[in-house]
Amino acid sequence: MLRGLDIRDMLIIDRLELTFQPGLNVLTGETGAGKSILLDALGFVLGWRGRAELVRQGAQQGEVTAWFDLPAGHSARAILEDAGIEAEEELILRRVNTSDGRKTAWVNDRRVSGEVLRRLSDTLIELHGQHDDRGLLNPRGHRQMLDAYAGHDDVLQKVGGAWRALSAAQQALQEAEAKVAEVRTEEAFLRHAVDELDALAPEPGEEATLDTQRRLMQGAEKIRADIDRAAEALGLQGAEGLITDAFRWLQGVADRAESQLDAPLDALERVMLAMDEAQDGVARCRDALTFNPSELETVEERLFAIRGLARKHDVLPDDLSAFADELRDRLAVLDNSTGALDGLRDAVQQRQGEYDSAAQVLSQRRQAAAKALDKAMASELAPLKMERAVFATICTSAPPGPGGMDEVAFTVATNPGAPAGPLNKIASGGELSRFLLALKVCLTQAGGGITMIFDEIDRGVGGATAAAVGRRLADIAENGQVLVVTHSPQVAARGGHHWRVEKRQSKTATTSTVIALDEGDRIDEIARMLSGDTITDAARAAASALMKA
Repeated sequence: MLRGLDIRDMLIIDRLELTFQPGLNVLTGETGAGKSILLDALGFVLGWRGRAELVRQGAQQGEVTAWFDLPAGHSARAILEDAGIEAEEELILRRVNTSDGRKTAWVNDRRVSGEVLRRLSDTLIELHGQHDDRGLLNPRGHRQMLDAYAGHDDVLQKVGGAWRALSAAQQALQEAEAKVAEVRTEEAFLRHAVDELDALAPEPGEEATLDTQRRLMQGAEKIRADIDRAAEALGLQGAEGLITDAFRWLQGVADRAESQLDAPLDALERVMLAMDEAQDGVARCRDALTFNPSELETVEERLFAIRGLARKHDVLPDDLSAFADELRDRLAVLDNSTGALDGLRDAVQQRQGEYDSAAQVLSQRRQAAAKALDKAMASELAPLKMERAVFATICTSAPPGPGGMDEVAFTVATNPGAPAGPLNKIASGGELSRFLLALKVCLTQAGGGITMIFDEIDRGVGGATAAAVGRRLADIAENGQVLVVTHSPQVAARGGHHWRVEKRQSKTATTSTVIALDEGDRIDEIARMLSGDTITDAARAAASALMKA
């Protein structure tokens, strides 16, 4: 609910603060007094696109602030959350326009973009008038309005869920088909590469092992002679024989040396054990260096084959085994594609059936709601002196989507037998105003909670028809808030709160202001609307009678 509006240095308003109330708020005044400026200022702070130059002449900048009640559960709270703004019980919008055209906006003292303002405005304000393309005249919103009137949110949610499931299944099938198509183009390469890798069967770490073996074999002839000489020096003809002789000689005389040879004998025993270990190690090394010359060729061939495949596929030699597994997995996609694709196609078909079924139920609900809305509109048009007009909600087929398979359009025929067409193409100014009002009355019965603004929606009507318009506006405002800009005394008389817009001129400037009217002032204002500049007692009496009617 709009609680207040503060305007500074905008167009011909220097400073103006208004406080609005629940119910029907009426703004009246002579033509040109500045009533439309109030709507321009409100549209500016809500981020709507409007006049390019709004700053009052001579001012450095113009500023508009609007504040709203924001009860728990209000849809604006979700938008605030998305924007990272903490929601409070009061929502304050402020927007500044400098004289050079720069615009800056804040929500609860947090700077925001114009897009955030526009998203918020969709949850806060509805503007209805003869030139309004944001609300009832916008065909793109007719389906949503019919759904709100029908109140079948459960069916809508089911259709939306079925559409998402269908889209996911179709996406999975498309991705699988694309993957199979990609693999099929390289099938020959994959099969040859896998066969080649399987034939070689490289293992992680094998390249390093082979390289070590190769270098050892290549160096074996150079070191074999020295190893043989070392083995001979350690053997019986060398160190082993001499040490054995020394041990035997010392052992033979040890008992006569009074224990003086015990330590040397122990040391020689240890040396003999160490000599055995050294001889074993040298023997093993000599055996390792003993190989058939063809073994070097075999090692080199395998080593070069592994390195060649690694270069060919641009992977490390140790990664060839994992690369082979990857290629086999890609081939498995192709080899198993028939069954996998059939399963995905079955899933798409099942999801398609679920979506079609849910969308068909939604279409039937919309057809029934369309008939109910048309009947309600016929009842509303009669008191507005349009009993010969025909309003029809047309539901036609549309491309499938998350909202179903229907397109909805509100059409009218102003006279029996006349061709039906869009609201804004068929109806004249006065007729269009009444159509919009009747439609809003019907749609509001399904739910409200938003501030509605009617800009001269009573234009072109008078007398009993204008009185019917006033009653309809009062009905809409009974459980909410309505602002109406009007020239009709019958509409003004229905207002719960009344403001008069005045233009004031001085020698140097023209400004517009708004005055809140008490009971007596309201009588005079409505009398002026009835009789013109000269307010007579008869006009006052007529005004008083209108207010009491």
